[in-house]
Amino acid sequence: MAATERTTGGSEPRRYEIRVRGPVGPTTMQAFPTMAASRSGQDTLFTGSIPDQSALYGVIHQLEALGLQLLEIRCPRSGGAGTSGPIAGSGPDPLVKPTSYPSD
Repeated sequence: MAATERTTGGSEPRRYEIRVRGPVGPTTMQAFPTMAASRSGQDTLFTGSIPDQSALYGVIHQLEALGLQLLEIRCPRSGGAGTSGPIAGSGPDPLVKPTSYPSD
């Protein structure tokens, strides 16, 4: 097995949709140069290709460091247009579920 296959799992970068609570301004967007952002109701939806699982964890860490509340991560399925599904597991549940935080 080639070193790049071990590092990336032997697959191409995958396109992800990452939903966070609330609006994200242009200064914060500079932390995610390979992602595009759009408003989705009250939330922000980041979309873009992420090369591997390690890079995905890096994006999640950056979201946390910036104080953004992560709501959902999805990986649209290849195939039919407009179809999407959870990254892991089965059923309609997203990989990351909304979290309630106690108020101060």
